[in-house]
Amino acid sequence: MSENKSRLIVALDVPSRDEALDLAHRTAEYTSHFKVGSRLFTAEGPSFVRELKESGYGVFLDLKFHDIPNTVGEAAAAATALGVDIFDVHASGGTAMMKTAVSASREEAARLGIPAPRIIAITVLTSMASTVDEVLALAERARDAGLDGVVSSAWEARAIRDAMGPDFMIVTPGIRPSWAAKQDQRRVATPHEAFENGADYIVIGRPIRNSDKQPSEAARLILQESSMVEVSE
Repeated sequence: MSENKSRLIVALDVPSRDEALDLAHRTAEYTSHFKVGSRLFTAEGPSFVRELKESGYGVFLDLKFHDIPNTVGEAAAAATALGVDIFDVHASGGTAMMKTAVSASREEAARLGIPAPRIIAITVLTSMASTVDEVLALAERARDAGLDGVVSSAWEARAIRDAMGPDFMIVTPGIRPSWAAKQDQRRVATPHEAFENGADYIVIGRPIRNSDKQPSEAARLILQESSMVEVSE
């Protein structure tokens, strides 16, 4: 097993509970967390997140909260009560919004006597063009608001790591193994490139779901490519 197991997040971007659980069970051996995004959450709701947690899986709730501070604070408290490990907000929502998310989450965690989830900020979506300066400015805003890290492409990760230091979490989507198609992502990188550039976690969905390989084999090959060492079956 690769040491990068704890750094792979598999995106459960499928339409139903049954498909999501099947993908989770098939890839759990090679995965740290499962990402639940807006499609699956809208279809299956909070009960599915609870089911994942009850099964012992780490959960990244990827709903990209972006609203007035009070509304985002309420959403952050609700996400915390679900027991998720990570959730995200949009850095472009502003400092007040992000600070409210942090305080509401911590207060809810303290009330429930549970660990507070890590909160990360979306910088610029990997389907869009951006500049390093733009992404760095959003990362700095997130850090100053008390967030734990950011979501960014692998190509900004090195600049963020250099500017923010080793404890600032960087989650990198838009990852495509060397054998997978880019599809609609513009700023893509291989797993190895992402980790070399300073990412803590990589998020991968379609290269696992749509591969002609079994999901478990695709996940294993991704870890092997990311570490450049043999990963046992």
